[in-house]
Amino acid sequence: MSRVLIVESEPGLGQAWKRHLEAEHVRVSLARGQQEAVTQLLLYEFDVIVLDLFLAEGSALAVSDFASYRQPGAQVIVVSGGPVFADGSIFRHCSNARAMMRTDAPVEDLAAMVEHFAVH
Repeated sequence: MSRVLIVESEPGLGQAWKRHLEAEHVRVSLARGQQEAVTQLLLYEFDVIVLDLFLAEGSALAVSDFASYRQPGAQVIVVSGGPVFADGSIFRHCSNARAMMRTDAPVEDLAAMVEHFAVH
């Protein structure tokens, strides 16, 4: 069973993703900001991290950097509500990023990405 950390400041969105992934038999932890994400990364091993680029508390890039140090095998899916890094430069700033998606993408697409990266 895959283990996923969702780092999302919007509670409704994070919970919706969590419920959908759990229905797909994925173990999911939810963090609302940098501090909660770091705590989760210290306590548990994750296969995939779904990381919103715009956190209300802390920095998504700091979470990504910490994850690359603490859990170098974790695959990061960056999500964003805007066109930031549409040129692909997120992959230069976030070395463990494997994909970028919009936050308004269908949850089924996110689940498919999680499944893909959890097994690779």
